[in-house]
Amino acid sequence: MIGIVVPERGQRRLALQWLQLGVLALGLAGLFAILLVLSRTPGSEAFFPWVDFFRTALVVHVDQSVLIWFLAMTGMVWCLTASSAPVLLLVQRLAYLLALFGTLGVALSAFIGDGAPLMNNYVPVLQRPIFFMMLGLFGLGITAQAVVSLNATRQSLRFNATGHLPSLAALTVSLAVIMSIIALVTAWLQMPAGVDGQAYYEYLFWGAGHTLQFAYTQLIILAWLWLAVHSGVALPGESRWYYWLLIIGIAPVLLVPLIYLLHQTVSLASRTAFTQLMQYGGGLAVTPIGMLVLLGLLRSKKAEGREKPLRRTLWMSMLLFFSGGAIALFISGVNTIIPAHYHGSIVGVTMGLMGLAYLALPKLGYPPVQGRMAELQPWIYGVGQLLHIGGLAASGAMGIQRKTAGAAQGLDTLSAKLAMGVMGIGGLLAVIGGILFVWIMLRIFIQGSNRNETSV
Repeated sequence: MIGIVVPERGQRRLALQWLQLGVLALGLAGLFAILLVLSRTPGSEAFFPWVDFFRTALVVHVDQSVLIWFLAMTGMVWCLTASSAPVLLLVQRLAYLLALFGTLGVALSAFIGDGAPLMNNYVPVLQRPIFFMMLGLFGLGITAQAVVSLNATRQSLRFNATGHLPSLAALTVSLAVIMSIIALVTAWLQMPAGVDGQAYYEYLFWGAGHTLQFAYTQLIILAWLWLAVHSGVALPGESRWYYWLLIIGIAPVLLVPLIYLLHQTVSLASRTAFTQLMQYGGGLAVTPIGMLVLLGLLRSKKAEGREKPLRRTLWMSMLLFFSGGAIALFISGVNTIIPAHYHGSIVGVTMGLMGLAYLALPKLGYPPVQGRMAELQPWIYGVGQLLHIGGLAASGAMGIQRKTAGAAQGLDTLSAKLAMGVMGIGGLLAVIGGILFVWIMLRIFIQGSNRNETSV
């Protein structure tokens, strides 16, 4: 069994709330992206009197668009794949509320308090008490939901001897999220005195961030399987193939405690071990399953009607995800090939989760997503991101360094200028596609669940 089974009322309501939280996070990320542009406009100091507001807005944008959006959609998946006892349902409601307040608080922290932004990897931070408090609330909410879901999906698999693939996938995601929290706490306990500033948070989030990538990879596998099945794609092979590949895909996270036992958090050996863990273990499941889904796509008939937005998001998600992985093979030095790589893979996950949001709406009592705008949105967002990472990759091949801007980029040749121009055009298209997604979702939420059809 691979398709989505409509959950009971309590779980369905929670799934909807997590979905809405994810859309809220993407909407906030888009708002801060606009503020990023405005804060660089001449004369903007009258409206943005905060010191270094550009990097402050960038921190919030990244945390909302990657960390919170991804984990909120994970919460929705957990609620769609297993039911809980009434007392655990109360725990899940509390977990959602903590995550909601945390999400809003992280956005508000950009305008309250003092403390410089730090652009460390995985979870950039604002050195402000309110930011850490709100980020902690969100983390507590996700942790509580993950623990409940781990138990619920384990029970679901226990009483289903043939194996329910979505429940297994959700179980593996829960395991990776919990292991990431353990890695975070371990790094905090191991942190030696005297480490501060950006180095502190770089080491703090390094192991946890790498571990969390396994959760996202297992999540996107489930999204692809669901999108394929519900858009008319017949998956090749037997269910047990996917079952065992999901288990193989999560197996590397069991090595996380061993890395902390063998190496101190603040050490080159620890950083290298986590890098290699993701490098060699990250594709164990997603690559063969992706090939099977691709084979199914090539054999399937053309999508019609309501299947079109789902099929298109599936195509673009896979193309972006594996493009990012392919670009990683050409990384050499500190140039723009690096952001081309991770933008491809990360946006591949985002694209798949957008499709999952479209797919979930009818299961949660809302009309199906259909219409011209919904059919165009995956193309606009996906093609824009492909141009964006393509321009970055080409620029990196010409020696353009990452984290530079303006004259510092060294755009001395026509080819370098053209590559960065393609990147800019692609980025603009991607922003438009992201706005369209949020608009489509908000319009359906506002229209309510009492209609049978909608055209967006």
